[in-house]
Amino acid sequence: MKKLIIAGIATALTMSSALAEDVTEADLAKDAATTTSILTNGMGRHLQRYSPLETLNKDNIENLLPAWAFSLGGEKQRGQETQPIIHDGLMFITGSYSRLYAIDVKTGKEVWQYDARLPEGILPCCDVVNRGAAIYGDKVYFGTLDARIVALDAKTGKVAWRKKIADYKAGYSYTSAPLIVNGLVITGNSGGEFGIVGEVQARDAETGELVWTRPVIEGHMGTLNGKESTMTGTLNATWPGDLWKTGGGATWLGGSYDIDTDTIVFGSGNPAPWNSWLRSAGNPKGTEGDNLYAASRIGMDPATGEIKWHFQTTPREGWDYDGVNEMVAYKDRDGNKRWATADRNGYFYVLNREDGKFVSATPFVKNISWAKGIDENGRPIFNEANRPGDPSAAADGKKGETIFAVPSFLGGKNWMPMAHSPKTGNFYVPSNEWGMDIWNEPVTYKKGAAYLGSGFTIKPIFEDHIGSLKAIDPDTGETKWEYKNDAPLWAGVMTTAGGLVFTGTPEGEFIAFDDETGEKLWSFQTGSGIVGQPVTWEQDGEQYVSVISGWGGAVPLWGGEVAKKVNYLNQGGTLWVFKLPKQLASAN
Repeated sequence: MKKLIIAGIATALTMSSALAEDVTEADLAKDAATTTSILTNGMGRHLQRYSPLETLNKDNIENLLPAWAFSLGGEKQRGQETQPIIHDGLMFITGSYSRLYAIDVKTGKEVWQYDARLPEGILPCCDVVNRGAAIYGDKVYFGTLDARIVALDAKTGKVAWRKKIADYKAGYSYTSAPLIVNGLVITGNSGGEFGIVGEVQARDAETGELVWTRPVIEGHMGTLNGKESTMTGTLNATWPGDLWKTGGGATWLGGSYDIDTDTIVFGSGNPAPWNSWLRSAGNPKGTEGDNLYAASRIGMDPATGEIKWHFQTTPREGWDYDGVNEMVAYKDRDGNKRWATADRNGYFYVLNREDGKFVSATPFVKNISWAKGIDENGRPIFNEANRPGDPSAAADGKKGETIFAVPSFLGGKNWMPMAHSPKTGNFYVPSNEWGMDIWNEPVTYKKGAAYLGSGFTIKPIFEDHIGSLKAIDPDTGETKWEYKNDAPLWAGVMTTAGGLVFTGTPEGEFIAFDDETGEKLWSFQTGSGIVGQPVTWEQDGEQYVSVISGWGGAVPLWGGEVAKKVNYLNQGGTLWVFKLPKQLASAN
């Protein structure tokens, strides 16, 4: 077939530039209930990663078979963390080094591929990953490692527009899937380890023109329709001096949208630098040293970017526990509208969906050392002895006291998304049990240079496992069951009405569990570590399941002693698609 060569695109089939059916706001709103397509990251904008399909279930899961596989090709393997988007016969996946593929969902054949022309000197913190695309109208959208957002014609891969989010030379990048709300493409940014400033931006989906911006560090000014709007917070209320200017708080994991309250929620990452003593103002135990709005979940108006509410999980954060982990909208067993998030700091939080007010918090990993608990307002009760030491108090002024903190800075749960089943009421949380030696060091800001002021070494805390998939009751915080894994878990989780929970392991196993008991019901060896996000859909009356395999991400780069434990694992880049054949759907 004739091939068309266009800027930044490897190959594209010549076909109509218009989708048979453009994706609408109404389509996105009902994505969680639609079984024949997947239009949003999270399988619905509430991010529950739950499918109402029950054709594939506990009784016939053993009959799930490979249908086709797709290789990402080339030498650009590294970590593959994408979630597929499926619409109108096409599957869209992203790959490491800012690549986007359109694949015929029935045959597995490539339709087109787009390779971003990345400049020299990009500064990705934690591998060259990309976590997925977004679709709206006749376009598909994704971000690149040089901090740009690209809109492509979904049928041909031709560039519709390409816009700069921020300056990659200052350490900015972009790795998450965009969020689409009411015709706006809403993005965050990455780069918290370089002293950037976290921000959320909204663009017109058709033109790419900027509509609003909302920095998430106090003292910075937002914009609306090209003009200054309002300041975030109050200048120097919780930040000393000029540190707010390079305050971190990267919004690197993207957001969720709750149509009931018309609110988007983004998480903000670690404040910069990691050395919390440099960011303490006045009494370090008081709220004046909280460094807002870093390490927080922030509710915003999707039309203007104005902040409605915030909840800070780790004030004056000094362990890189971040605050970006996804917020999942759900109803508890009494019908109350809630948000849930499993934070890197080791606590599972439930908030009121209307106003972000604290409801509850319980530990979901063991041996948490940095806090003694969470008070009635949701504020941590700090264990001051477990705060990394102040370098200025050291005899040589070069290194503060080293402490052993649990969890490690890679978190009780990192980016890998959890799932919620309205059927069981439980959350299925991929977690890790590990700790770290951590110490503080003096540091000064330099554009484009690492801005940590800390050193660290991650260590296992149990001999028999690091990874732990847990079924958690959000009403009580109780762990209903646990699956232990030797290597850290770094893949997303999905659950279904068929009573199944899917996830993958670094050892390459794609596994289905019983959602009520945690029994391992089925597995398939994919050939490389799984750090991607599974999905399921219905096609021609049969249920399909897909996940990408390709080891990488932050663990092999930052994992210390843990990285040595898994350094034998092979990289890869293969999308696997499985199906339950009709003739085996009723077989036991």
